[in-house]
Amino acid sequence: MSPKLRAASLAAVSFCVFAAAIEAAPSFASGATSVAPMSAETLKVDSAPAPAQVPAIAVEPVSNAVEAEPVLSSLRALVAAEDIEAPLSAEEECLAGAVYFESRNESLEGQHAVADVVINRAESGRFPSSICGVVYQPSQFSFVRGGRMPAINRTSIDWREAVAVARVAMDDDWQSAAPKALFFHATRVSPGWRLKRVATVGNHVFYR
Repeated sequence: MSPKLRAASLAAVSFCVFAAAIEAAPSFASGATSVAPMSAETLKVDSAPAPAQVPAIAVEPVSNAVEAEPVLSSLRALVAAEDIEAPLSAEEECLAGAVYFESRNESLEGQHAVADVVINRAESGRFPSSICGVVYQPSQFSFVRGGRMPAINRTSIDWREAVAVARVAMDDDWQSAAPKALFFHATRVSPGWRLKRVATVGNHVFYR
């Protein structure tokens, strides 16, 4: 075979092979690719793990209720509520003695006003600073004789009432009918004191 004829034959064979390859191969001319689209479920990403389930804890309810003490709306109720069987302190003894000797058989308001005068004196700075000091100050209370009190009938209702009144007054549980009074005298006498008159309660006139 001449060289020209051999070259022509080779060219024809090469063209056929190239054409067959082109027909068999996938087309890339359009630049399209066959990729399956991702679904929304595929693209979803959890931003945080689900919180762990914590078992419920039973908590006992806390009660804020405070048991209120009964409100005693009268001096008589306060006196009746006092524990008169409890031992007396020296100050309570002196104050109850003053109430007993100065105002027994009077109203509770009158007895309380007498007790309050003794307490006011002890707190005033013008008299002895203790209740017993006030009661036993010379020439102040006529029932004190020789620096002593007379005998007291401690089983009597009058004494028991005087003790209760004295304790109510010392606890400051009731407003006195003669507030801030420092002096008193029986209504049957007229000493002519130049003092401010506060009140008349029972058988006594009170001053400050």
